[in-house]
Amino acid sequence: EVQLVESGGGLVQAGGSLRLSCAASGFIFDDYAIGWFRQAPGKEREGVACISPRDGSTYYTDSGKGRFTISSDNAKNTVYLQMNSLKPEDTADYYCAAVFRDGSSWYRVNVGDFGLWGQGTQVTVSS
Repeated sequence: EVQLVESGGGLVQAGGSLRLSCAASGFIFDDYAIGWFRQAPGKEREGVACISPRDGSTYYTDSGKGRFTISSDNAKNTVYLQMNSLKPEDTADYYCAAVFRDGSSWYRVNVGDFGLWGQGTQVTVSS
């Protein structure tokens, strides 16, 4: 079964850290780019960061630069999002998504380019 499963969300105080995981199965990991996205209450879903497990290249949107780090463990078919210095405005449902790497504009981290989505994990940052 082709799927992405997120985990690692939770409640954290402002200034704290969380590491989200995205476990992929059912497809060739190296052939895809994996992105992290988030959707805050009442807002549109937005891109945070993306990685190509094949070569380790990464891209960040303004929402992800500076405090967030995306990485992958190819042996485990898993992508991580390390989030540090969390702020209340980081509160959102976080999703990982995949797109076939070759021929796509995956590096733009646009929601519309990604077709395979996980169910999401909730992150709440208290002030």
